[in-house]
Amino acid sequence: MQFKDVIGLSETKEQLTDLVKQNRLSHALLFLGKEGSGALPLALAFAQYVVSTPQAAPVVEDLFGGMTALEPKPSFIHPNEIQSQPAFQRAEQLIHPDLHFSYPVIPKKSGDKPTSTDYISEWREFVKQYPYGNVYDWLQFIGAENKQGNITAEECNDIIRKLSLKSFESEYKVLLLWMPEYLGKEGNKLLKLIEEPPANTLFILVAENDEQILPTILSRCQLVKVATPENKEIEEALITRANAPETTAKQIAAICEGNYREALQLLQHADEDWQSLLKDWLNATLKGGPIAQVKLIDELSKLGREKQKQFLRYFTHLLEQGVRLKAIGEENFAISDHEKDFALRLNKISGVSQQQYIIEELDKAAYYIERNANAKMLFNALTIKLYHIIQNKVLVEV
Repeated sequence: MQFKDVIGLSETKEQLTDLVKQNRLSHALLFLGKEGSGALPLALAFAQYVVSTPQAAPVVEDLFGGMTALEPKPSFIHPNEIQSQPAFQRAEQLIHPDLHFSYPVIPKKSGDKPTSTDYISEWREFVKQYPYGNVYDWLQFIGAENKQGNITAEECNDIIRKLSLKSFESEYKVLLLWMPEYLGKEGNKLLKLIEEPPANTLFILVAENDEQILPTILSRCQLVKVATPENKEIEEALITRANAPETTAKQIAAICEGNYREALQLLQHADEDWQSLLKDWLNATLKGGPIAQVKLIDELSKLGREKQKQFLRYFTHLLEQGVRLKAIGEENFAISDHEKDFALRLNKISGVSQQQYIIEELDKAAYYIERNANAKMLFNALTIKLYHIIQNKVLVEV
Protein backbone atom coordinates (compact mmCIF):
# COMPACT_ATOMS: atom_id res chain seq x y z
CA MET A 1 0.00 0.00 0.00
CA GLN A 2 1.16 3.50 -0.83
CA PHE A 3 0.06 6.99 0.13
CA LYS A 4 -1.70 7.37 -3.20
CA ASP A 5 -3.87 4.35 -2.32
CA VAL A 6 -5.23 6.18 0.75
CA ILE A 7 -8.28 8.38 0.14
CA GLY A 8 -7.61 12.10 0.65
CA LEU A 9 -5.54 13.23 3.69
CA SER A 10 -3.07 15.17 1.54
CA GLU A 11 -1.92 17.41 4.41
CA THR A 12 -1.23 14.48 6.72
CA LYS A 13 0.66 12.65 3.99
CA GLU A 14 2.82 15.71 3.43
CA GLN A 15 3.45 16.01 7.16
CA LEU A 16 4.64 12.40 7.37
CA THR A 17 6.81 12.77 4.28
CA ASP A 18 8.49 15.81 5.82
CA LEU A 19 9.25 13.89 9.02
CA VAL A 20 11.29 11.39 7.02
CA LYS A 21 12.80 13.93 4.63
CA GLN A 22 14.01 16.16 7.47
CA ASN A 23 15.08 13.23 9.63
CA ARG A 24 12.68 14.22 12.44
CA LEU A 25 10.99 10.86 12.83
CA SER A 26 9.85 10.27 16.42
CA HIS A 27 10.24 6.81 17.96
CA ALA A 28 6.49 6.59 18.74
CA LEU A 29 3.63 7.96 16.61
CA LEU A 30 -0.07 7.80 17.38
CA PHE A 31 -2.32 7.93 14.30
CA LEU A 32 -5.65 9.10 15.69
CA GLY A 33 -8.67 9.10 13.39
CA LYS A 34 -12.36 8.25 13.44
CA GLU A 35 -13.68 4.97 12.09
CA GLY A 36 -13.42 4.85 8.30
CA SER A 37 -11.16 7.91 8.11
CA GLY A 38 -8.23 5.92 6.74
CA ALA A 39 -5.96 5.94 9.81
CA LEU A 40 -5.12 2.25 9.41
CA PRO A 41 -4.35 2.27 5.65
CA LEU A 42 -2.35 5.49 6.12
CA ALA A 43 -0.33 3.91 8.95
CA LEU A 44 0.21 0.77 6.87
CA ALA A 45 1.43 2.82 3.92
CA PHE A 46 3.79 4.78 6.16
CA ALA A 47 5.14 1.65 7.91
CA GLN A 48 5.77 -0.04 4.56
CA TYR A 49 7.47 3.11 3.30
CA VAL A 50 9.81 3.30 6.31
CA VAL A 51 10.98 -0.32 6.15
CA SER A 52 11.40 -0.13 2.36
CA THR A 53 13.56 3.01 2.39
CA PRO A 54 17.23 2.13 1.65
CA GLN A 55 19.64 2.24 4.58
CA ALA A 56 22.41 4.76 4.74
CA ALA A 57 25.75 3.02 4.09
CA PRO A 58 27.88 2.30 7.18
CA VAL A 59 30.67 4.74 7.98
CA VAL A 60 34.17 3.32 8.56
CA GLU A 61 37.58 4.76 9.42
CA ASP A 62 39.85 5.18 6.41
CA LEU A 63 43.65 4.71 6.22
CA PHE A 64 44.29 8.29 7.30
CA GLY A 65 42.02 8.33 10.35
CA GLY A 66 39.04 9.97 8.67
CA MET A 67 35.50 8.59 8.54
CA THR A 68 34.19 7.55 5.14
CA ALA A 69 30.88 6.06 4.03
CA LEU A 70 31.28 2.85 2.04
CA GLU A 71 28.66 4.10 -0.43
CA PRO A 72 27.07 7.47 -1.18
CA LYS A 73 24.13 8.30 1.07
CA PRO A 74 20.89 7.35 -0.73
CA SER A 75 18.83 10.29 -1.91
CA PHE A 76 15.37 10.92 -0.49
CA ILE A 77 12.66 8.74 -2.04
CA HIS A 78 9.09 10.03 -2.07
CA PRO A 79 6.45 7.64 -0.64
CA ASN A 80 4.66 7.47 -3.99
CA GLU A 81 7.87 6.18 -5.62
CA ILE A 82 8.84 3.61 -3.01
CA GLN A 83 7.51 0.69 -5.10
CA SER A 84 10.80 0.79 -7.04
CA GLN A 85 12.70 -0.45 -3.96
CA PRO A 86 13.37 -4.20 -3.68
CA ALA A 87 12.05 -4.39 -0.11
CA PHE A 88 8.69 -2.83 -0.93
CA GLN A 89 7.14 -5.98 -2.40
CA ARG A 90 7.74 -7.87 0.87
CA ALA A 91 6.47 -4.91 2.89
CA GLU A 92 3.36 -4.63 0.75
CA GLN A 93 2.60 -8.31 1.30
CA LEU A 94 3.15 -7.78 5.07
CA ILE A 95 5.97 -10.33 5.16
CA HIS A 96 8.90 -7.97 5.62
CA PRO A 97 11.02 -9.30 8.54
CA ASP A 98 11.33 -5.84 10.14
CA LEU A 99 7.61 -5.04 9.99
CA HIS A 100 5.60 -6.34 12.96
CA PHE A 101 1.93 -6.07 13.87
CA SER A 102 -0.19 -6.18 17.00
CA TYR A 103 -4.00 -6.15 17.19
CA PRO A 104 -6.87 -7.46 19.33
CA VAL A 105 -7.29 -11.24 19.24
CA ILE A 106 -9.33 -13.96 20.94
CA PRO A 107 -8.34 -17.40 22.29
CA LYS A 108 -8.67 -20.13 19.67
CA LYS A 109 -9.69 -22.53 22.40
CA SER A 110 -10.38 -22.35 26.12
CA GLY A 111 -7.26 -21.69 28.17
CA ASP A 112 -5.24 -20.30 25.24
CA LYS A 113 -3.02 -17.25 25.70
CA PRO A 114 -3.21 -15.84 22.17
CA THR A 115 -0.82 -13.46 20.49
CA SER A 116 -1.16 -11.56 17.23
CA THR A 117 1.23 -13.95 15.51
CA ASP A 118 -1.40 -16.70 15.88
CA TYR A 119 -3.61 -14.72 13.47
CA ILE A 120 -1.03 -13.26 11.10
CA SER A 121 -2.43 -15.07 8.02
CA GLU A 122 -5.92 -13.80 8.78
CA TRP A 123 -4.56 -10.31 9.39
CA ARG A 124 -2.83 -10.17 6.01
CA GLU A 125 -6.03 -11.25 4.29
CA PHE A 126 -8.19 -8.84 6.30
CA VAL A 127 -6.00 -5.83 5.53
CA LYS A 128 -6.04 -6.74 1.85
CA GLN A 129 -9.84 -7.04 1.71
CA TYR A 130 -10.96 -4.45 4.28
CA PRO A 131 -8.28 -1.78 4.80
CA TYR A 132 -10.99 0.60 6.05
CA GLY A 133 -12.60 -2.00 8.31
CA ASN A 134 -13.10 -1.49 12.04
CA VAL A 135 -12.39 -3.75 14.99
CA TYR A 136 -15.87 -5.29 14.79
CA ASP A 137 -15.18 -6.33 11.18
CA TRP A 138 -11.85 -7.81 12.26
CA LEU A 139 -13.28 -9.82 15.16
CA GLN A 140 -16.05 -11.18 12.94
CA PHE A 141 -13.44 -12.01 10.30
CA ILE A 142 -11.62 -14.28 12.77
CA GLY A 143 -14.86 -15.84 14.04
CA ALA A 144 -15.05 -14.06 17.39
CA GLU A 145 -18.87 -13.83 17.30
CA ASN A 146 -19.69 -12.27 20.69
CA LYS A 147 -16.24 -12.77 22.24
CA GLN A 148 -14.29 -9.73 23.35
CA GLY A 149 -10.96 -9.12 21.65
CA ASN A 150 -7.92 -8.13 23.69
CA ILE A 151 -4.25 -7.25 23.39
CA THR A 152 -2.95 -9.50 26.14
CA ALA A 153 0.00 -9.52 28.53
CA GLU A 154 1.46 -12.38 26.46
CA GLU A 155 1.24 -10.13 23.39
CA CYS A 156 3.11 -7.37 25.24
CA ASN A 157 5.86 -9.85 26.15
CA ASP A 158 6.05 -10.95 22.50
CA ILE A 159 6.38 -7.32 21.37
CA ILE A 160 9.26 -6.78 23.79
CA ARG A 161 10.97 -9.93 22.50
CA LYS A 162 10.57 -9.01 18.82
CA LEU A 163 11.84 -5.47 19.21
CA SER A 164 14.84 -6.48 21.28
CA LEU A 165 16.25 -8.20 18.19
CA LYS A 166 18.39 -6.37 15.68
CA SER A 167 16.73 -5.40 12.41
CA PHE A 168 17.28 -7.89 9.58
CA GLU A 169 17.57 -5.69 6.51
CA SER A 170 15.88 -2.33 7.08
CA GLU A 171 17.28 0.65 8.91
CA TYR A 172 14.20 0.58 11.16
CA LYS A 173 12.25 -2.07 13.03
CA VAL A 174 8.60 -1.03 12.90
CA LEU A 175 5.73 -2.18 15.10
CA LEU A 176 2.21 -1.19 14.02
CA LEU A 177 -0.16 -1.59 16.97
CA TRP A 178 -3.80 -1.30 15.91
CA MET A 179 -6.44 -0.32 18.47
CA PRO A 180 -4.36 0.38 21.61
CA GLU A 181 -7.75 0.98 23.25
CA TYR A 182 -7.77 -2.80 23.77
CA LEU A 183 -4.63 -2.65 25.91
CA GLY A 184 -5.51 -2.96 29.58
CA LYS A 185 -3.16 -2.38 32.48
CA GLU A 186 -0.86 -4.98 30.93
CA GLY A 187 0.06 -2.26 28.46
CA ASN A 188 2.26 -0.75 31.17
CA LYS A 189 4.72 -3.51 30.30
CA LEU A 190 5.50 -1.55 27.13
CA LEU A 191 6.19 1.81 28.79
CA LYS A 192 9.95 1.43 29.17
CA LEU A 193 10.26 0.04 25.64
CA ILE A 194 8.28 2.97 24.18
CA GLU A 195 10.14 5.57 26.22
CA GLU A 196 13.63 4.15 25.69
CA PRO A 197 13.41 1.91 22.61
CA PRO A 198 16.37 0.19 20.96
CA ALA A 199 18.05 2.23 18.25
CA ASN A 200 16.02 2.75 15.05
CA THR A 201 12.82 1.31 16.47
CA LEU A 202 9.53 2.88 15.42
CA PHE A 203 6.20 2.38 17.19
CA ILE A 204 3.09 3.27 15.19
CA LEU A 205 -0.14 3.16 17.17
CA VAL A 206 -3.46 3.47 15.33
CA ALA A 207 -6.49 4.46 17.40
CA GLU A 208 -10.01 5.83 17.13
CA ASN A 209 -10.53 7.11 20.69
CA ASP A 210 -7.64 8.59 22.64
CA GLU A 211 -9.74 8.69 25.84
CA GLN A 212 -9.63 4.88 26.00
CA ILE A 213 -5.84 4.65 25.70
CA LEU A 214 -3.67 4.31 28.81
CA PRO A 215 -2.54 7.86 29.66
CA THR A 216 0.98 6.57 30.34
CA ILE A 217 1.20 5.34 26.73
CA LEU A 218 -0.57 8.35 25.25
CA SER A 219 1.89 10.77 26.82
CA ARG A 220 4.84 9.01 25.18
CA CYS A 221 3.58 9.32 21.60
CA GLN A 222 3.73 12.06 19.00
CA LEU A 223 0.18 12.67 17.82
CA VAL A 224 -0.71 12.46 14.13
CA LYS A 225 -4.32 13.58 13.70
CA VAL A 226 -6.03 11.87 10.78
CA ALA A 227 -8.93 13.95 9.50
CA THR A 228 -11.90 12.43 7.69
CA PRO A 229 -11.81 12.66 3.88
CA GLU A 230 -13.90 15.31 2.18
CA ASN A 231 -17.26 14.36 0.66
CA LYS A 232 -15.88 14.89 -2.85
CA GLU A 233 -12.97 12.53 -2.13
CA ILE A 234 -15.36 9.85 -0.83
CA GLU A 235 -17.54 10.33 -3.90
CA GLU A 236 -14.59 9.93 -6.27
CA ALA A 237 -13.38 6.83 -4.42
CA LEU A 238 -16.81 5.19 -4.66
CA ILE A 239 -16.93 5.86 -8.39
CA THR A 240 -13.37 4.78 -9.23
CA ARG A 241 -12.85 1.98 -6.69
CA ALA A 242 -16.33 0.59 -6.07
CA ASN A 243 -17.82 1.32 -9.52
CA ALA A 244 -20.73 3.20 -7.98
CA PRO A 245 -22.99 5.29 -10.24
CA GLU A 246 -22.24 9.00 -9.92
CA THR A 247 -25.66 9.86 -8.47
CA THR A 248 -25.48 7.08 -5.88
CA ALA A 249 -21.91 8.00 -4.95
CA LYS A 250 -22.90 11.63 -4.41
CA GLN A 251 -25.80 10.70 -2.13
CA ILE A 252 -23.75 8.23 -0.09
CA ALA A 253 -20.87 10.67 0.31
CA ALA A 254 -23.30 13.22 1.75
CA ILE A 255 -24.60 10.70 4.32
CA CYS A 256 -21.46 8.86 5.45
CA GLU A 257 -19.71 11.90 7.01
CA GLY A 258 -16.25 11.00 5.76
CA ASN A 259 -16.48 7.38 6.91
CA TYR A 260 -15.44 5.28 3.89
CA ARG A 261 -16.29 2.05 5.69
CA GLU A 262 -19.81 3.34 6.19
CA ALA A 263 -19.90 4.48 2.56
CA LEU A 264 -19.15 0.95 1.37
CA GLN A 265 -21.82 -0.45 3.69
CA LEU A 266 -24.34 2.02 2.34
CA LEU A 267 -23.38 1.13 -1.22
CA GLN A 268 -24.14 -2.53 -0.54
CA HIS A 269 -27.67 -1.54 0.42
CA ALA A 270 -28.12 1.32 -2.02
CA ASP A 271 -31.28 -0.31 -3.32
CA GLU A 272 -32.92 -0.25 0.13
CA ASP A 273 -35.90 2.08 0.27
CA TRP A 274 -35.04 3.78 3.56
CA GLN A 275 -37.29 6.72 2.75
CA SER A 276 -40.44 4.60 2.49
CA LEU A 277 -39.56 2.78 5.71
CA LEU A 278 -38.94 6.09 7.47
CA LYS A 279 -42.24 7.50 6.19
CA ASP A 280 -44.11 4.44 7.50
CA TRP A 281 -42.36 4.67 10.86
CA LEU A 282 -43.14 8.37 11.32
CA ASN A 283 -46.77 7.85 10.26
CA ALA A 284 -47.12 5.00 12.73
CA THR A 285 -45.42 7.04 15.45
CA LEU A 286 -47.48 10.20 15.02
CA LYS A 287 -50.82 8.98 13.67
CA GLY A 288 -51.01 5.21 13.54
CA GLY A 289 -51.50 4.27 17.17
CA PRO A 290 -50.04 1.39 19.21
CA ILE A 291 -50.86 -1.41 16.76
CA ALA A 292 -49.16 0.30 13.83
CA GLN A 293 -46.24 1.26 16.04
CA VAL A 294 -45.70 -2.31 17.24
CA LYS A 295 -45.76 -3.55 13.64
CA LEU A 296 -43.11 -1.03 12.51
CA ILE A 297 -40.97 -1.60 15.61
CA ASP A 298 -41.04 -5.33 14.89
CA GLU A 299 -40.01 -4.68 11.28
CA LEU A 300 -37.15 -2.41 12.33
CA SER A 301 -35.92 -4.84 14.98
CA LYS A 302 -35.59 -7.60 12.38
CA LEU A 303 -33.15 -5.60 10.29
CA GLY A 304 -29.50 -6.52 10.77
CA ARG A 305 -27.42 -4.33 13.05
CA GLU A 306 -25.62 -2.64 10.14
CA LYS A 307 -28.92 -1.92 8.36
CA GLN A 308 -30.39 -0.47 11.54
CA LYS A 309 -27.44 1.91 11.85
CA GLN A 310 -27.72 2.88 8.20
CA PHE A 311 -31.44 3.56 8.57
CA LEU A 312 -30.82 5.84 11.55
CA ARG A 313 -27.98 7.54 9.71
CA TYR A 314 -30.28 8.20 6.75
CA PHE A 315 -32.88 9.76 9.06
CA THR A 316 -30.17 11.99 10.53
CA HIS A 317 -29.07 12.97 7.03
CA LEU A 318 -32.58 14.08 6.05
CA LEU A 319 -32.95 16.10 9.25
CA GLU A 320 -29.63 17.83 8.58
CA GLN A 321 -30.74 18.58 5.03
CA GLY A 322 -33.90 20.13 6.42
CA VAL A 323 -31.90 22.42 8.70
CA ARG A 324 -29.70 23.49 5.79
CA LEU A 325 -32.76 24.21 3.63
CA LYS A 326 -34.07 26.51 6.35
CA ALA A 327 -30.73 28.23 6.72
CA ILE A 328 -29.78 28.92 3.10
CA GLY A 329 -33.01 28.46 1.17
CA GLU A 330 -34.12 25.98 -1.48
CA GLU A 331 -32.70 27.91 -4.42
CA ASN A 332 -29.16 27.87 -2.99
CA PHE A 333 -29.02 24.24 -1.92
CA ALA A 334 -28.23 21.33 -4.28
CA ILE A 335 -30.24 18.26 -3.26
CA SER A 336 -32.22 15.60 -5.10
CA ASP A 337 -35.93 16.34 -5.54
CA HIS A 338 -37.22 13.37 -3.54
CA GLU A 339 -34.90 14.13 -0.61
CA LYS A 340 -35.79 17.83 -0.75
CA ASP A 341 -39.50 17.02 -0.61
CA PHE A 342 -39.04 14.73 2.39
CA ALA A 343 -36.75 17.20 4.20
CA LEU A 344 -39.33 19.98 3.68
CA ARG A 345 -42.04 17.76 5.15
CA LEU A 346 -39.82 17.12 8.17
CA ASN A 347 -39.42 20.89 8.54
CA LYS A 348 -43.22 21.26 8.69
CA ILE A 349 -43.60 18.87 11.62
CA SER A 350 -40.50 19.89 13.61
CA GLY A 351 -38.50 22.99 14.35
CA VAL A 352 -34.72 23.28 14.42
CA SER A 353 -34.48 22.70 18.17
CA GLN A 354 -36.66 19.59 17.88
CA GLN A 355 -34.58 18.30 14.98
CA GLN A 356 -31.46 18.81 17.05
CA TYR A 357 -32.86 16.68 19.87
CA ILE A 358 -34.03 14.02 17.43
CA ILE A 359 -30.54 13.81 15.92
CA GLU A 360 -29.08 13.39 19.42
CA GLU A 361 -31.51 10.54 20.13
CA LEU A 362 -30.69 8.87 16.80
CA ASP A 363 -26.96 9.10 17.56
CA LYS A 364 -27.53 7.51 20.98
CA ALA A 365 -29.57 4.73 19.41
CA ALA A 366 -26.81 3.98 16.85
CA TYR A 367 -24.29 3.91 19.70
CA TYR A 368 -26.36 1.34 21.63
CA ILE A 369 -26.95 -0.76 18.52
CA GLU A 370 -23.17 -1.10 18.13
CA ARG A 371 -23.10 -2.44 21.68
CA ASN A 372 -25.72 -5.14 21.08
CA ALA A 373 -28.71 -3.41 22.63
CA ASN A 374 -32.02 -5.25 22.33
CA ALA A 375 -33.34 -3.84 19.06
CA LYS A 376 -37.04 -4.17 19.90
CA MET A 377 -36.68 -2.37 23.24
CA LEU A 378 -34.45 0.28 21.65
CA PHE A 379 -36.84 1.14 18.79
CA ASN A 380 -39.82 1.05 21.14
CA ALA A 381 -38.15 3.63 23.41
CA LEU A 382 -37.05 5.68 20.40
CA THR A 383 -40.60 5.69 18.98
CA ILE A 384 -42.00 7.03 22.26
CA LYS A 385 -39.32 9.73 22.42
CA LEU A 386 -39.96 10.82 18.84
CA TYR A 387 -43.69 11.08 19.51
CA HIS A 388 -43.21 13.38 22.48
CA ILE A 389 -40.51 15.48 20.82
CA ILE A 390 -42.56 16.08 17.66
CA GLN A 391 -46.21 15.79 18.67
CA ASN A 392 -46.10 17.30 22.14
CA LYS A 393 -43.03 19.47 21.51
CA VAL A 394 -41.47 18.35 24.79
CA LEU A 395 -38.50 16.19 25.71
CA VAL A 396 -38.80 13.13 27.92
CA GLU A 397 -36.44 10.61 29.39
CA VAL A 398 -37.56 7.05 28.69
